[in-house]
Amino acid sequence: MGILFNRFELAYICSNLLMMKYNRVLLKLSGEALMGDNDFGIDPNRIAEYAEEIKAVSQKGVQVGIVIGGGNIFRGINSASQGIDRVQADHMGMLATVINGLALQGALESTGVKTRLQSAIEMDKVAEPFIRRRAIRHLEKGRVVIFSAGTGNPYFTTDTGATLRAVEIQADVILKGTRVDGIYTADPEKDESATKFNELSFKEVYDRGLNVMDMTAFTLSRENDLPIIVFDMNTKGNLMKVVRGTDGIGTLVKN
Repeated sequence: MGILFNRFELAYICSNLLMMKYNRVLLKLSGEALMGDNDFGIDPNRIAEYAEEIKAVSQKGVQVGIVIGGGNIFRGINSASQGIDRVQADHMGMLATVINGLALQGALESTGVKTRLQSAIEMDKVAEPFIRRRAIRHLEKGRVVIFSAGTGNPYFTTDTGATLRAVEIQADVILKGTRVDGIYTADPEKDESATKFNELSFKEVYDRGLNVMDMTAFTLSRENDLPIIVFDMNTKGNLMKVVRGTDGIGTLVKN
């Protein structure tokens, strides 16, 4: 059964969307971001903060898909370097992203946001299988869709998984939430003289050797003309500002 709106509700939704630069976004979060000030696992306060930020954007009518890494629980590539078979290690990392997805789903639903968790690895007791048309339909109905388990294949990062899902759901932009407020000439946490870029082309990122995403993900974005915005997710209100297109928030990478 479809969702019916009266004319006042429809006018409210339309007015909100007119205020937003992007209608459908793919938010990429690192697993490490969920640790907060901890050394491991999930900080309940940090994930609750993220849930409120996502809720605020979703309530404005923006369609939100999310991909979370698993580095706060397990990093496949690091473990492979320590002797674990790479394929096994990567599958363990994928399962870590499902755990994070469940945690974010719980945090969002506790605030009243309707969600769906989809997994690239079938585990029907905890998540839907990823089906592109179903994911798009959930988004159209106003549900936040969390995509877990990466691409479902080893040797691919969650950055690549995020880019792939963004292309598949026809997102307007990838929003990469980090703990720094954009892309710099050098690591701003190590080099005080580093300066921030407000906007870059994909070619400039290549030429300068800047680290935005892994090369597979970055090339996929470039070939599909899908812009990327790197911004500070830990500053309250930044997600809303980015979706609105506020100048000076984060760094935009585009063709």
